[in-house]
Amino acid sequence: MPRAFRTAPVAVVGLLLLAACGTQSPSREDARSQAGGDGPVRAEALCPSDHTQYGSLPTPADSPVTPSGTPTPLPLPSPAATDETGVRVTGLYAWAEGSGCAADYSAEFEVTNQGTEAVTYTVTVGFLSASGGAVDNVEKTVESVGPGRTAKAVVAMREPAVQAPEVAGVDVIKVRSAPVGELSSASGPCPASGVRVFADRGDAAMGLRVVGLHLVNCGTRPYRVYGYPELELLDEDRDTVDGVRILHGTDQIAATGLAGGGEPRPVVLRPGEAARASLAWRNTTGFGEAVNAPYARVRAKPGANPVTVTPEFDLGTTGKLGVGPWERDETYRDPATGTPRP
Repeated sequence: MPRAFRTAPVAVVGLLLLAACGTQSPSREDARSQAGGDGPVRAEALCPSDHTQYGSLPTPADSPVTPSGTPTPLPLPSPAATDETGVRVTGLYAWAEGSGCAADYSAEFEVTNQGTEAVTYTVTVGFLSASGGAVDNVEKTVESVGPGRTAKAVVAMREPAVQAPEVAGVDVIKVRSAPVGELSSASGPCPASGVRVFADRGDAAMGLRVVGLHLVNCGTRPYRVYGYPELELLDEDRDTVDGVRILHGTDQIAATGLAGGGEPRPVVLRPGEAARASLAWRNTTGFGEAVNAPYARVRAKPGANPVTVTPEFDLGTTGKLGVGPWERDETYRDPATGTPRP
């Protein structure tokens, strides 16, 4: 638990007593902004709901627990400003034992959508020690922020069992985003297309990167693919990355030992069945400018709806990405139930 708290200004404490750690009741301004007006869109509690608990005592589902105490605000290093990603840290808080919040620290941030379409953001926030070293990184997804709108969110961390430095700062480590209409997902409601497309976390060894691209028929009709998925690489601003050759087959990246080096074959997926394609590259750096492309806009086949995935391509100066053909995935299990395909 935090071992030393700083004294908060009276005005800030007053504000926190009003907000506390429960969800704020919507004001008229909140309701107006939800309907399309100005002002805040929505706010989360300073203590996330999954950290709002008292020990291991069960809580009835219809009687949510709210913390009894308020956090101690910790000073931010400098007045936070919204950067080019549209993310701004607005507060850092420490929670004392007995506050009713199972988190030791929480950080509040806001996301402003500076684009022209609704976007879902995944933000990685780093909790830092007094020396600036990393204590913990926490990821948070902020769903469906409309164009020109701002959404507030909060992340929380709990100190590990081993001795760890006190948290004295916070920083935004990484921001990834995708248009709502292009979201990838391994589970949840089936898209209108009837298929899910998503990337796994991949594998890396000796400079070789391999990521699996997955296609699941979650619809009610058979889905046919043949050949290779279509990829468009995007930079951090989701602009097209030029100068990278997308090669058919992973055998042009590594001669042996990789999936995705065979000839394409027709694949017909019944509802509940899945296919997989391999993406392979090397992060070798030589002469020239290294290419980093966090995103790929993927079409399972020509004319299919695009889906944005985030394989985090660190292509070095190789200028090459190998894409394997779609192959039936006999190992697929439904992530919600763990059951095999039909």
